[in-house]
Amino acid sequence: MPRLRPPKLAAKPVRSLEPVIFLAVFLGIFCLIGSRMGAVNMLSTMMNTAYQLLLDTVFYIMAVAVLAGALLGLFSEFGVIALVNRLLSPLMKPLYGMPGAASLAMITTYLSDNPAILSLAHDKSFRRYFKKYQLPALTNIGTAFGMGAIVTTFMMSQTSPAGESLVTAALVGNVGAVVGSVVSTRLMLRHTAKVFGKDAPCDEENNSPEMATSHRIAREGGIGMRVVDALMDGGKTGVALGLDIIPGVLIVCTLVLMLTNGPSEAGVYTGAAYEGIAFFPWLGEKLSFILTPLFGFTSTESIAVPITALGSAGAAIGLVPKLLANGSATACDVAVFTAMCMCWSGYLSTHVAMMNNLKFGKLAGRTILAQTIGGLCAGVAAHWLFRLVSLF
Repeated sequence: MPRLRPPKLAAKPVRSLEPVIFLAVFLGIFCLIGSRMGAVNMLSTMMNTAYQLLLDTVFYIMAVAVLAGALLGLFSEFGVIALVNRLLSPLMKPLYGMPGAASLAMITTYLSDNPAILSLAHDKSFRRYFKKYQLPALTNIGTAFGMGAIVTTFMMSQTSPAGESLVTAALVGNVGAVVGSVVSTRLMLRHTAKVFGKDAPCDEENNSPEMATSHRIAREGGIGMRVVDALMDGGKTGVALGLDIIPGVLIVCTLVLMLTNGPSEAGVYTGAAYEGIAFFPWLGEKLSFILTPLFGFTSTESIAVPITALGSAGAAIGLVPKLLANGSATACDVAVFTAMCMCWSGYLSTHVAMMNNLKFGKLAGRTILAQTIGGLCAGVAAHWLFRLVSLF
């Protein structure tokens, strides 16, 4: 999986308001949690929750990623992905306003993660099909499908409280993500067309050699060796992804769980894993008049999943099994979770670096705004599409 470049460093004066404001916010959050749970219980719960997430969630996601990566490695080696690309290309212009080659961005990020778009965007044979105003929108269209295969496979592997399969819900969530991706990409193109115009080429050298997407790269050797190599290389990609999501799951998910869950069943804090101050349920109740008609969440705790997806899709899907086990989420919720986790897929933690990498750093705020709106539309679309599918 392509890695993001480290952020550029800037010199700032030592005497400024930034450290004061940071300390005030940092201490305010932890003093609020500590005042409810007790300092010792708070620290104990943080450590125990992170440890349980590592054992129960991260390793499971890694196992799913390894198997999915191996399967997708075979699809890539024997031309299935290239064939899908050819079939999707005619849809790109009317739906997204993007050239057919942009379907490669969707496929690549769906099989891996948001930053995978960077390797394509820097390839001259890929860039030549884009105008300058279209290139920044690759961040939106790529993010909308980031970690799609992992999120979808993970959701399908879960079981609803009623014991029904969640395959349909996950598939409907994918359709919702497509809706969100169209909204996000079109909003971004509308802005970049005003900034750059629609005629400026992506690069000064705008040559037109043989279309790169008419051929695919395959390994040399016999079929048996190609199968083994594809399986192993795809599995390694899954391992890398599993390792990459560890910080997001342990850090983001631990904090979100502590803001989502309440005390133990006895009503007291013991320092055990998965205890918290129930802030998000309180917030969900206040916003229920908006959330219920839009997303149809079964319980107020469900708001934690899309909020976590802002920073990490891997951390967000780690919340789903517990919600399902508690009866706090249903198949309809899973459809919404799938759509929003895919469409947002941690964009707050990657968009700025991705836009800087593409040399469009000044447009980072605009692409984040477009992705936010797209993710909300994805959740709404998934909710009502699932309700429609459930009628049949």
